[in-house]
Amino acid sequence: MIHLVDLEKSFLSSQGRHVVLHRTNLSIPSDMRIGVLGMNGAGKSTLLNMIAGSEPPTAGRVYRECRCSWPLGFAGSFQPNLTGIENILFAARVYGVDGDDAVAFASEFAELGEYINMPVRTYSAGMKARLAFGLSLAIDFDIYLVDEITAVGDRRFQEKCRKAFAERTSKSGLCFVSHNEANIRALCDIALVLHNGYLVPFEDLESALEYYGSIMRIE
Repeated sequence: MIHLVDLEKSFLSSQGRHVVLHRTNLSIPSDMRIGVLGMNGAGKSTLLNMIAGSEPPTAGRVYRECRCSWPLGFAGSFQPNLTGIENILFAARVYGVDGDDAVAFASEFAELGEYINMPVRTYSAGMKARLAFGLSLAIDFDIYLVDEITAVGDRRFQEKCRKAFAERTSKSGLCFVSHNEANIRALCDIALVLHNGYLVPFEDLESALEYYGSIMRIE
């Protein structure tokens, strides 16, 4: 389970304080495929980053009782002066997995060639994203965090990512944030809706989609 405890997020803008998430207390099962629906700018990526621990909340905490991935494709935690292989080995030690196996899988999946032996600071943004995606799939997480904006590499590589990801989530949980109803319907069992800073849970997928559709019609 992932527990959001008195979790809040806001920031100052030119128009004043903008609330991304009002105080929320909610438990998210890590063994289900869960969607988070919200319009562009609703704060879905911010919520996902808080769940992952890569962005701090304004108040409250996230408790994780499972092995939770970073958002797929996120490359912000790489040490730029270490090589690709050294970064993989570091992550493997942190998560307690076999380093050789992680290197073999992630380096083959990312298709970086000799760049895998070069410092990550020499990588393009796309190369970093490919390495991050390959590394995330090299570790068996209880739940994978996925942002709709993740698009790694060319069409062939994206298809490779989709197939590998489908295989992983057939036996792991999923938290997928999107504004696309069709993607949520295809990938998720239940859904939450993030609107005006409120994260609304639903017991079934159709109820969430109906509520989100009503918001879209009003907006």
